[in-house]
Amino acid sequence: MRIISGTHKSRKIVAPKKLPVRPTTDMAKESLFNIINNLFYFDDISVLDLFAGTGNISYEFASRGTQNITCVDQDYGCIKFINQTAENLEMPINTIKSDVFKFLEKSNLQTNIIFADPPYNFLEEQFAKIPELVFQNNLLLEDGILILEHSKHTNLSNLNHYSYSKSYGGNMFSFFEIA
Repeated sequence: MRIISGTHKSRKIVAPKKLPVRPTTDMAKESLFNIINNLFYFDDISVLDLFAGTGNISYEFASRGTQNITCVDQDYGCIKFINQTAENLEMPINTIKSDVFKFLEKSNLQTNIIFADPPYNFLEEQFAKIPELVFQNNLLLEDGILILEHSKHTNLSNLNHYSYSKSYGGNMFSFFEIA
């Protein structure tokens, strides 16, 4: 994977093969960040990265100037890799090792952007639980967005707070907003 833009533009990051991850493709990530760039100033926002995996999305935010980034993942190896990479690149990324659903149930952390990249084989009920907990617990700041990455074979348009989706190859991003 590589960082597309910002202070670490074109930097390649190689994650250990043993991590249980599926990083967002560069093409999909570039398209996603073009959308976000039209909505926010990166240096003025806070980000919560759920199912953070390798930290791919968080590195992109940090490279573009975001100073308040929190990654949540339940895998110790993923958290360790994110911490090492963030330290090496001097990025302001905080990590929390936790089951994402338990974290969302107990958290009072409010952010501008919540990005969630759960396993593509999640059931629709599991996908639905993410926006349900985010909005039930008021985890988004005013004008904030929740972005859920999923397979193009998963349709989330029937969920509460759904706004729109964008498809890039086999990847799809569904956007959710406070009504």
